[in-house]
Amino acid sequence: MTDTSTAGVVVVGGGQAGFSVVSTLRASGYDGPVTVCASEPHLPYQRPPLSKKAHTDPVRVELVPESFYRERDIDLRLGDAVVAVDIAARAVTTASGTRLPYEHLVLATGARNRPLPVAGAELDGVHALRSLDDALTIGQALTTAREVVVVGGGFIGLELAQVAQARGARVTVVELADRLLSRAVSPQVQEHLRERHESSGVRILTGTAVQAIEGADRVRRVVTDRGVLPADLVVYGIGAVPRDELARDAGLAVDDGVIVDEQLRSVTDPRVFAVGDCARHPHPCADGLVRLESVQNATDQGALVGRRIAGSAPVPYTSLPWFWSDQGDIKLQIAGLRASTDDVYLATGDSPERLAAYAFRDDRLVAVETLNWPAEHLAARRLLEQSAPVCAADLAGSTLGALTRARRAAGARG
Repeated sequence: MTDTSTAGVVVVGGGQAGFSVVSTLRASGYDGPVTVCASEPHLPYQRPPLSKKAHTDPVRVELVPESFYRERDIDLRLGDAVVAVDIAARAVTTASGTRLPYEHLVLATGARNRPLPVAGAELDGVHALRSLDDALTIGQALTTAREVVVVGGGFIGLELAQVAQARGARVTVVELADRLLSRAVSPQVQEHLRERHESSGVRILTGTAVQAIEGADRVRRVVTDRGVLPADLVVYGIGAVPRDELARDAGLAVDDGVIVDEQLRSVTDPRVFAVGDCARHPHPCADGLVRLESVQNATDQGALVGRRIAGSAPVPYTSLPWFWSDQGDIKLQIAGLRASTDDVYLATGDSPERLAAYAFRDDRLVAVETLNWPAEHLAARRLLEQSAPVCAADLAGSTLGALTRARRAAGARG
């Protein structure tokens, strides 16, 4: 079945990035056809609350109500995923057999959980967390679970560990690397995070490999190289891989994501864009191409592509990356991209719960990690977005907030 409507913009994916594209298109005055093909049956929704809270009942996480799409003449096709892209003919085919022509195609396909490669991962009671349905299933399981094993000490794992513990479960986090969040935060911040999780009652095993998950009808224990852990619920989060199969099958360049230029256009076909978790792109904060998984990145990339298709002048994607994670009463916030070779200095706030780690490269501030210190995070974002020069000496006995105020005062006097 072929849709004979005029070719316009087809967005593949109903997540944050895809929503940002279509909402920006209409806000920017684009009046051509706009179609969103989403694999899930739910309205596009927020993903961060899924791991930060445990849901036992359907919750309102939709980005906007259904009327938003209807009033803006956005054709929202839920539960009808795109299964093939024909670059030469400029058309896509959906699972229902519908063939949709396009003038511009936006791949916002996101990422999928990396599977847990051990025997027993298919047992009842073993779950990954990615979708709203996953969150509802896990939330229901937490009403009775008493021994919870979280495999993976990343953002999702640590957020869920605190949720499970708040529900009264005994929680063990098993991480293969020798520290938590090994790719996301500095070793100094990781140490403080670990202390706070352990002081709240969460058991953490780093440098530990899961060898098998055992049980008859459902999970009963997790076998590790350091012993056996009782478990009536296992949740794993060991990384994600981009959904770039459609692009690869269509002949587009892919390498751990769809490879795009500084304007987020496919390097193979400029009428195809990729945004969000599936896009691998150049960025001034990174050395080479980078793929970023964050709400900020998905939103900003989607907005840039929406404006570009609507007719704005081409500009490169340069938005400052920033991230956050709520882990119980711990709020971790990151601005910028830190490299493993950067110099890191710590500072404490006016209470022991507040901590900041400043990363310097060639004596220039490039990233800031904060714990329970939102004001310092915002000061970091402002300075990094402005490319304001900050060296280590500027922060001797000071903070970014104080430095900003001092510079403003000096400018006013000048």
